[in-house]
Amino acid sequence: MTEPKSSCSKEYFEDGFCSSDDKGGIFEDGVEEKVKKKKKKEKKRNQQRIISEEKGDNLMRDPLILLGSDIMLMILSCLDARSVALSLLVSRGWRAVASSDNIWSSKCDELWHDKAHLPRVAKMNGLSKLAAYSLSVMDGERKRVTKEDLCDHAWEFHFTEAAPEYWRMLDPYWNGTGPPMRRYFLPDGSQTAEPDDKVWGGHESCYSIVTSLLADGKIRQHYVRINRWPPMYVTRKNDWSWEISNNLRIYRSIPDADKEDGTGPLFLLY
Repeated sequence: MTEPKSSCSKEYFEDGFCSSDDKGGIFEDGVEEKVKKKKKKEKKRNQQRIISEEKGDNLMRDPLILLGSDIMLMILSCLDARSVALSLLVSRGWRAVASSDNIWSSKCDELWHDKAHLPRVAKMNGLSKLAAYSLSVMDGERKRVTKEDLCDHAWEFHFTEAAPEYWRMLDPYWNGTGPPMRRYFLPDGSQTAEPDDKVWGGHESCYSIVTSLLADGKIRQHYVRINRWPPMYVTRKNDWSWEISNNLRIYRSIPDADKEDGTGPLFLLY
């Protein structure tokens, strides 16, 4: 019994144009690869279509796209500063809306309205309101007093209860004869008082700021030295005012938030 002849010649077999499967069937070489490639392309197209549809769904769920920037601006204006700051991280579109001066101008007013001093670094010309708010918060956390702080403010002064009675009897804070005494720090390192100050007495006075740091940069000690008095340690209050004191004397900075250019150093100090 003779075997059926293949339509491919021997040369085709040798050149690899035809091949035979295990069952004796004859297939053109490369057909299977073409089928695999076609299926692979279809699978890739399906995946891309699914991703595209998911992106479209996400975009349709984005409030900024659904409501528009004007309405989102109104909504964000009603949120607290922290929530608005977090919305800056959503996307570029959200950042463009959430960084608007229309929002942060009112946030700055809310932050500043009960503060004794406003930082000079946040009052520079050309700053966005978002930058002004951020710089104000960072400067408000500063614990180091600077020469600019001392010189920019007027200071109320009084003796503590531990001071000698003779001093306290001259002090309006204790005897109730008038407003608290005032002290003024000058850029040349000297200190002055009002001309009619009975405690001052016209004597010379000088000051210096002493700061020692640890190896990691953290503050070890920070105080103000006036003449040869014991060190006067620095405290920052919640309203951003300053207090420098020891066991005998207390200085408190007088609120001056109405100063147009602000007070304190021109650069952030940690």
